[in-house]
Amino acid sequence: MNAVLLANCDRGIAAAMTGPCAPAVSRPRLVLATTILASSLAFVDGSVVNVGLPAIGRSLAADGAALSWIVNAYLLPLSALLLFGGALGDRFGRGRVLLLGVALFAAASLLCAAAGNLEWLVAGRVLQGCGAALLMPNSLAILGASFDGEARGHAIGVWASVGAAAGAIGPLLGGVLIDLVGWRSIFLINLPLAAATLVLGARALRDQRGGARTLDLTGAALASVGLAGLTWGLTSVSAAGAVDQAGAAALLFGAATLGLLVAAERRAGADAMLPPALFAARSFVGLNLLTLLLYGALGVLLVALPFVLIEVDGYSAAAAGAALLPLPVVIALASPAMGRLAGKTGARLPLTVAPLVVAAGFFLAARIGAGSYWSTTLPALLLIAFGMAGAVAPLTTAVLGAVDAAHTGIASGFNSAVARAGGLIATALLGLMLAAHGAALLAAFRVAALAAGAAALAAGLCAFVWIAGAAAETGSSG
Repeated sequence: MNAVLLANCDRGIAAAMTGPCAPAVSRPRLVLATTILASSLAFVDGSVVNVGLPAIGRSLAADGAALSWIVNAYLLPLSALLLFGGALGDRFGRGRVLLLGVALFAAASLLCAAAGNLEWLVAGRVLQGCGAALLMPNSLAILGASFDGEARGHAIGVWASVGAAAGAIGPLLGGVLIDLVGWRSIFLINLPLAAATLVLGARALRDQRGGARTLDLTGAALASVGLAGLTWGLTSVSAAGAVDQAGAAALLFGAATLGLLVAAERRAGADAMLPPALFAARSFVGLNLLTLLLYGALGVLLVALPFVLIEVDGYSAAAAGAALLPLPVVIALASPAMGRLAGKTGARLPLTVAPLVVAAGFFLAARIGAGSYWSTTLPALLLIAFGMAGAVAPLTTAVLGAVDAAHTGIASGFNSAVARAGGLIATALLGLMLAAHGAALLAAFRVAALAAGAAALAAGLCAFVWIAGAAAETGSSG
């Protein structure tokens, strides 16, 4: 569902790419179709599983912490390895790595569909996340490097629109399949998409010889282990409703590992997966903190709301998917106009005001369950959608404008990883809610909605404090 937002967040990666990738650009439509199909795998899967959580929980007897891991086992490797996947493409060939990612994603989807227990399902989700970390940055890099000038802008626009549409339709399609066939079918729908991508990619993509870019294996490993420790700890603490010994140990381990990551990246210098020089820009730090908070708040909504609609209000999976449709539709329709407005005002004003509108929507969402869909859920969704639409375009351009031209690709890739990490952390904190039932579930959802609203308020404060007027103007025109 958040594919509408992630598509716009990710498009900066393609916009920042320069230089040839595939000499066979005599088939530009096939290249575009390949990148769209590859990205759609990640977008659809990132949105469709949320409406399947209640059915999966009943089928596999999964508790709240386990349900959190069904989502986060995918988000964790995708967040940690997104930049590394791009570096692999630069080193060994973007088309080759993209097709490897698609093949891995397909095999992992088959494993998820056949999983007889929770452990195998989580293992399949981890492999899906690894496949997505390979295919996403390389599909965008291929797209950006295969087109020039006006054709590039058009190609990126088509890619973003189709990817967003696929992610928006995903929950509704997944809900129908769950109701008619069962939850395993939501993983099987990836197989024809993957097969079509492999066939088109074999025809359209012709890699040049890989570059000499050094792979930051240490950075990738530390990022993965550190995020895993934090996620494990937050999930444990959330599910238990208290800071237990195991949860505290995992949190400390994760924080210490991420501290080692910072030190390792400083030592790696120019070969670092994430160059420390990026963080010298004050506005870049503020923009990424804003992204973490805002997308974390959205992650709460996208996991918690369909769960509550199904478990408390008795919605079918298809009805829950349909109930969420106003969110992506409004964002898709309103984002262009909001982007033009941001171009006139600079990024600071919309990135301060838009999160406040999102916060108001979350505070309104705390009323869900006290009335009908039309009087509670829909007004909250509309407010959140308008607020997110106001943040999408200026956030992307501000990130690209906050760093020098040599680092725009890495900066945009890191911002995309941060957006997914926000959802990762939010889902890890929902363990107690996902384990609750009836009135307790509704009460936990209201607490989560209020917390998400507070996070959105903090995101607006980040924009006001950390995005200077000059940086905002640069970002809006970038």
